[in-house]
Amino acid sequence: VMYAEKLRRLGFEARPEQVVGTAFCTALYLRRVARLPADAKVYLMGGPALSQELEAQGIAHLGPGPDPVTGGMSDWAEAGGDPAVRAVVVGFDEHFSYMKLARALAYLQEPSCLLLATNTDSRLPLEGGRAIPGTGCLVKAVETAAHRQAQIIGKPTRFILDCVASEYPIDPARTVMIGDRLDTDILMGSNCGLRTILTLTGFSTLEEAQAHQKSECPSRQGMVPDYYVDSIADLLPALQG
Repeated sequence: VMYAEKLRRLGFEARPEQVVGTAFCTALYLRRVARLPADAKVYLMGGPALSQELEAQGIAHLGPGPDPVTGGMSDWAEAGGDPAVRAVVVGFDEHFSYMKLARALAYLQEPSCLLLATNTDSRLPLEGGRAIPGTGCLVKAVETAAHRQAQIIGKPTRFILDCVASEYPIDPARTVMIGDRLDTDILMGSNCGLRTILTLTGFSTLEEAQAHQKSECPSRQGMVPDYYVDSIADLLPALQG
């Protein structure tokens, strides 16, 4: 709902059901791809939106909200107290703490326990050039502690496009990926065979895109957009015409 309202403020027609985020796709991955058993639970490091999407898919979970440190080191090593947990999901969590990290590690020491992350954005840009730590920082902490690599649901992997395509008819030839990050938005577009447009109102700069373009490294070439605009609002005349 929040993102649909933001799109409408920018002049784009959008309904809440047309906005698909990583929370929805994460829940769908657990249900359709991971096929968690009916009695399985998820240890969630995330906020209300992610919790609501898990509930909508009928996936039991624990972990949201504050989790203050209690006990000592021996207690922290046994912090994963629910044997029904079969997956750890890391999303944006303003209540991230050492206690949550200890619980995640305890669950992930079971090799069959899955580790999923909604995205790897290291920073979230704010107005005025400010930024706050993004989900990627939390993902790195869990990966480092668990000696595991998370399955990424969001950009730049193509699962999020597959997720959207499972709900809506999509013609890749008539689909454009628009975003402000070269390493996630534009790279995902390249991975999915879509045309890409970089907006210069967020994280990445035109100079960075030009540096990737001059590089001979194949992985960097995937972060070169087809087009760029100063603002997403610059696209409105074309869409309204």
